[in-house]
Amino acid sequence: MTTGVRRRMGVEERRQQLIGVALELFSRRSPDEVSIDEIASAAGISRPLLYHYFPGKLSLYEAALKRASEDLATRFVEPREGPLGARLLRVMGRFFDFVDGHGPGFAALMRGGPAVSAGSTRSRDALSRTHALIDAVRQAAYAQILAHLRVEEPPVRLELVIRSWISLVESTALLWLDGRRVPRDELERQLVHDFAALLAVSAAYDDGMAAVLRGILREEPGDGPFGELVGRLVTLAS
Repeated sequence: MTTGVRRRMGVEERRQQLIGVALELFSRRSPDEVSIDEIASAAGISRPLLYHYFPGKLSLYEAALKRASEDLATRFVEPREGPLGARLLRVMGRFFDFVDGHGPGFAALMRGGPAVSAGSTRSRDALSRTHALIDAVRQAAYAQILAHLRVEEPPVRLELVIRSWISLVESTALLWLDGRRVPRDELERQLVHDFAALLAVSAAYDDGMAAVLRGILREEPGDGPFGELVGRLVTLAS
């Protein structure tokens, strides 16, 4: 039998609840459109009580961004087994799951975070923290791709390829959010093809990159994403 008495949350438990509520709201609408009163109401507490845990909307927003960035970074984690093309395709699937489910929040994170008074110390500090979150996601993705390639000390050209591809994935996702005009599954596969194409172009200029590419292709089945790309290119050339 329930008594109807609500259990009182501890400080950290309540903070985590508020971050989750805020992240859910920021995932559906632009953060600028979500009020502090709406967050408090959704969490079932008063506005003054919310301020007991967070000094303002900006601090709560930054906490939500931090959780979102940590979640996003995990989307690049993939068991290092099987062909690289199939692994990258699964990574893109999880990445776009996040983008699809956190559209406005993802866009805000990638475009610089919360909107505050330009030129203020508060603005500069907030922007700096947001950039640090973005950089952490990019570095995590970069480290994961290197691990998949089994490369510990990457040559400069390989670093350029991987970081360029990560930037391409980000910008593509932002453009896709504007109307979702390309089928998502096609876009995920195209981005995997883009990675192979960047590698191939770099391999044409560098013997070390050519060796990396040959090692990848030796493990790729003909019906995998990379094999499909080769087939599409051959069809275009014929």
